[in-house]
Amino acid sequence: MKTADIPLKDLLKDIRSCRSCESLEPNPVIRASATARLLIIGQAPGSKVHATGIPWNDPSGRRLRSWLGLNDQCFYDEAQVAIVPMSFCYPGKGRSGDLPPPPLCAQQWHKSVLSQLPNVALTLLIGNYSQTYYLSDNKPKTLTDTVKAYESFLDEGLFPLPHPSPRNTLWLKKNAWFEVNVLPELKRRINALGLQ
Repeated sequence: MKTADIPLKDLLKDIRSCRSCESLEPNPVIRASATARLLIIGQAPGSKVHATGIPWNDPSGRRLRSWLGLNDQCFYDEAQVAIVPMSFCYPGKGRSGDLPPPPLCAQQWHKSVLSQLPNVALTLLIGNYSQTYYLSDNKPKTLTDTVKAYESFLDEGLFPLPHPSPRNTLWLKKNAWFEVNVLPELKRRINALGLQ
């Protein structure tokens, strides 16, 4: 049986028991339901998320929820919000932050998971890794240019965003247009989903 033919609850069980990357101390973190209206595709869990198993359970998550105008209860309601990172496990520490998400998760699981989320009306592509993977040839060269061009992806239901990490505070200060122009439209799109 192909993974695309497996019921979503069984597919999520398979993902959560995946050990393809044994060297990463696997603890796959994913949330999804066929009823979800919002899909968040980020990078990979950080060390705190890895330890707790709760996605976006860190300063990046607090900033993201503020950007979206969603409280914890709504954000963590998988019946409304699906969270499918590029890599489901913490990739480990690099020289200047966490290592990049290994491509194996997205290649092995994303198509099957996303095919079982028929009600998603908006997909947030957070950070360069998800934008490169999902925007491919249509992606501008830099993350800044990609986020500036967000309107060109809205017809496809895609909304590229910078990563809300505290490491990106300088980027946010240098790019004040993001808060002035992009965040109000993001909140408008989120409100239109009718999440509660």
